[in-house]
Order: sequence, then C-alpha cells, then structure tokens
Amino acid sequence: MSPNPQRRLLASVRRILHTDPSTVAHTEAMPVIDERTVPRVLDLATRIGESMFAVGASAHEVTLAITRVCSAYGMRDVQVDVTYNSITVSFHLSGEVWPETLVRVVRVAAPDHAKLQRVQALVADIDDGLDLESARTAFRVLRRVPFRYQQPVVIVARALLAVGVSIMLGASPIIVGLTFVAALCAALTQAGLARARVPLFFSQIAGGFVTTVVAVAVTALGSAGIEPFVGIRPSIIVASGIVLMLAGLTVVGAAQDAIDGFALTAGGRILDLTMQTLGVVIGILVGLELGSVLGFTMGLPDDPAPFGPLLNQFAGAIIIAVAVAVFNGAGIRIILVSALLSAVTIAGYSFMVGLNLHPAAASAIGALLASFIGMLIAVNLHVPSVAVTTAAIVPLVPGVAVFQGLLEMIHSAGSTAGVVGIGGSLVDAVVIGIGLASGASLGLYLGTPVRATLSSVAKTRARAVRR
Repeated sequence: MSPNPQRRLLASVRRILHTDPSTVAHTEAMPVIDERTVPRVLDLATRIGESMFAVGASAHEVTLAITRVCSAYGMRDVQVDVTYNSITVSFHLSGEVWPETLVRVVRVAAPDHAKLQRVQALVADIDDGLDLESARTAFRVLRRVPFRYQQPVVIVARALLAVGVSIMLGASPIIVGLTFVAALCAALTQAGLARARVPLFFSQIAGGFVTTVVAVAVTALGSAGIEPFVGIRPSIIVASGIVLMLAGLTVVGAAQDAIDGFALTAGGRILDLTMQTLGVVIGILVGLELGSVLGFTMGLPDDPAPFGPLLNQFAGAIIIAVAVAVFNGAGIRIILVSALLSAVTIAGYSFMVGLNLHPAAASAIGALLASFIGMLIAVNLHVPSVAVTTAAIVPLVPGVAVFQGLLEMIHSAGSTAGVVGIGGSLVDAVVIGIGLASGASLGLYLGTPVRATLSSVAKTRARAVRR
C-alpha cells in the first residue's frame, strides 16, 4: 500500500475518533433579559426554593424548581447550590458584567405539605407563562398563609397516630385507650417545649420519658393487682410512642438527597435524624431506669409484639397515614391519597412476609410500591409526592424492635448474651428503617420518568384538544 492511501486511512480513523476544534462554533448565548430584571428573578427563585426546602421538599426538587423559575424568565444557565440550611443561586448575564449571586438561609424547617402543594402549583403556573410581577405578588400572598390546622388539632392527630400503631399491633381496647393517653401527654409536653423554644433534641427526650413513665405506671398498677391493668402488655404503649416521635423525621428526604448526590444536605439530615432518634432513646432509658429504681421494672417480653390480624393492620395503617398527613398540614386531597397508599404499603408488606421474606426486605418492597404509585398519582392530583410517601411508610416504622432492644439493654446488666441480644434487636430496627427509606426513594426514582412521560402525553392531548 502506498503512503498516500495509508495517510488517508489514518486521517479517516482520526476524524472518527477525535473532534476537530475548527468545527466547534465560537458563539455565546445572547442575553434575553436586562440587568435590572435579573436580581428580581433570582430573588423570587431563591425565596421559592427556601419555602419549599423549609416545608419538606428534597434538595433535588428545590434545585429543579429554582431552575424552572429562572428558565421561565429567560435565565437558562443558572448555578444552584443547595446545602442543609442554605441556598445559593448565581447567574452570569454576559462576560462583560459581574455575575449576580443571591444566598438565602433556611432558618426554620417544619413540614407543611399544603404550603408545599401551593408552591409547586405556583412554579407550574410560572412555567406556563405567568408574568414576573404577578408571580411575585402571588408568592407574597402564599408566604403569609398560616398553617392549616390549629395546635389542638395537631396534638390530637399525633395521639391518634399512636392509637393507629396500637391497633396494628392487635392491642386490646384498654391498651388502645392507655396509648392515646400516653401519646396525648407526650404531644402536649412537646408542644409546650416547642413554645418555649427548647431544642428538638430535648423535646424528644421529654416525649420518650413521658410515654415510658405512663407505661411503667401501668406496669406498677398491674403488679398491684388493680383491674383492668392486670395481664396487659404495656410495651405496646412505648412502641407506639416511639413511632409517634419518629414519624416527623425526614427519613425519605435524607435518603433521597443521598441518592441524588446532595452529600452535604443528606449528611446534615442524617445527623439530625440520628440526634432526634437518640433523644427518644435517652428519654425511654431514663424512664425505664427510674421505674427500676422505684421497684417497678417492666418485664422483658419473650418476643416483640407481632402485628395483629390483617384487618387491624389495614385499619391502623390508615389511621396512622391520616394522622401524619394532618399534623404535616395536608389538605383533604393529600389525606385521601395518603390513606390509600398506606393500604398499598401494608398489602405489599403482608404479601412479602407471606413469602417468608425478611421484614426489612418486605418493608422496602411495601415502601417501593407506595412511593411508585404515589409518584404517578401525584401528577394527576397535583399533590407533592414526598407528602403522600412520607405518610404511607410511617406504619412500618420499627418502634417495636427499638423498644425490644432498649428493654434488653436494661435487663442485660452487662452480660455478653444480653449485649448480643441488644445488637440483634436494634440492628433489626436499623435495617428495617434503611429498607423503608431505600424502598421509598427507589420508588420515587423509578416513578419520576414515568410521571414525566404521562405529563408530556397529557400536555400533548391538551394542545390537540385546543386546536
């Protein structure tokens, strides 16, 4: 072969493998908005992101909302950085001026799913062409909307959550009533501490302590032969209280942030989860030790309290989901969807347990089903997927396993066998919790492209109808 054909062959291979720099156009996007508009758009976008983050949205959802708002007003190349307690948004209009950057700190984070629903609706309106001034006015009105429910309603809803847990565990009517009293006392205590601006860690300690004191008192009355406290299982009271105090923690949000690559935000939320859970554990241990010092030791059950009949499980799960939705400020639409998805969670869990799967795997599959279906329902009913998913998985929070491990800690007295038992029960609880968070996050992840496809089809059909 002559040199020329060889060079032509090598040149052809090089063109296939490499990009020719001369073929890349040296262009720059032309600005479509003036300098005076940029700060106003950034201000609106960061305030919307702050509001969403403060009421329970994930970092990915916040980033997407900010990007959508900026893009709707012509700012395409926006840099968004969301961490655990701050949001930074920057936009460079052109190479001849300094970039505009805004930072907002998320000072108070409390779930309010009704407000989250309204903010998401506003973002959708902006994406559909709402002008900037109207959007700013609508957001100012939205920010002033108070929490949907009065404080007494929230307190009763939290107590009913514990009642739902006791019903799931097949408790007798007397235990259900005592669970309501204990949970009501814990909720009132925590509400009072919140008004006094006591940090949530100490509020969790107080809630766990109050619940345990009620259970220890029931144990003492039963030991004294006083009816109707003889022969009942007070451990259900504490297990229900554990679920009550862990229900408000953002397990799904933390797992979703970790999966989406927001490491700082996920780390902050996981640390917060750990501290609040430790607060509950400390409160329960203090209550158990106090009872032991006074001579009223709670007996260690032979095995953790199992779930009751299937009908009880469905009824309890629906009560729990409705209660969680209410104290998270949800409207009737979110409440109904949450109740439906809680039934889906229990159905998936029960079916998998019937196939002899480990409770952690069964919990993960139940959470996956609920979150996937919730993602699809959310697009049609315009409800936040994180709201309905959170309420749906709370019935499977491993309160019983946590309390079993703590009781084993009290009764072990430093023995090697006791330490092994403690490890088994608490590890089971941790694994179930991880399974719930992972299953819920995977369901949201799998449901996102399906939801996007359904939204695209719906918009196409709507345009066809208008024509």
